[in-house]
Amino acid sequence: MTNNTHQSSNTHLEAVFKQKKILRSSVRKALKGMDPSSRSQEDNAVQNIILEAPWFRSSQRLCAYISCSSLREVDTSKVLSEILQNPAKDGHTQMGKKLYVPRVEDKNSYMRMLNITHMDDLISNSMNILEPAPVDGDGNEREDVMQATDPVDLLLLPGLAFDKSGRRLGRGGGYYDAFLKNYLELVKERNWKQPLLVALSYSVQIMDEGVIPVTPNDVPVDALVSPAGVIPITTAAQERCH
Repeated sequence: MTNNTHQSSNTHLEAVFKQKKILRSSVRKALKGMDPSSRSQEDNAVQNIILEAPWFRSSQRLCAYISCSSLREVDTSKVLSEILQNPAKDGHTQMGKKLYVPRVEDKNSYMRMLNITHMDDLISNSMNILEPAPVDGDGNEREDVMQATDPVDLLLLPGLAFDKSGRRLGRGGGYYDAFLKNYLELVKERNWKQPLLVALSYSVQIMDEGVIPVTPNDVPVDALVSPAGVIPITTAAQERCH
């Protein structure tokens, strides 16, 4: 019996991975087909919505991705420069914000989030994606969010496709899901307040409900920001995204 159950769950997972693969290629096609000027309008619209959102303005520590135009991710450069122009002074985050950005460590879905204070802290990796060097200019190790003494309030996440029930389809590497799982476990252990998980999306990336297949490892998001505005999904997001 258990063997059969195991087999059927394997068959189900294979079917899900196949569906994900098909969906990824259709979304990539749609992104490729986006007119550059409307893409740049959507980039600006999403970033302006974030910059004006109360949940962004009140956040003191956050993780955000560094957009890569060849991957056709929603641009985050405006948001990042706004955060870095107003850094947390001497560890005091009353006015400023503390920023952690991703660094991919290896092919086993292992990604860290390291603290940066300037865009100059970033270097191109082998995939030509900007990421922080593990040590700063003075040779000190950068703070890893998993070792930080305070929790982050907000995570700005990329992805390939999303729906209004919080499902997120990544690019297939599993980096974000693995990181989020570990970070959310840490939050639970320490009795911290759950951070808000917000995904950034072009209009072509929003799917009808039920289209995105999920596995138990997929971490849902709390809210979506598209050019049309903020879509709060979870109760936490509804409370904070008024």
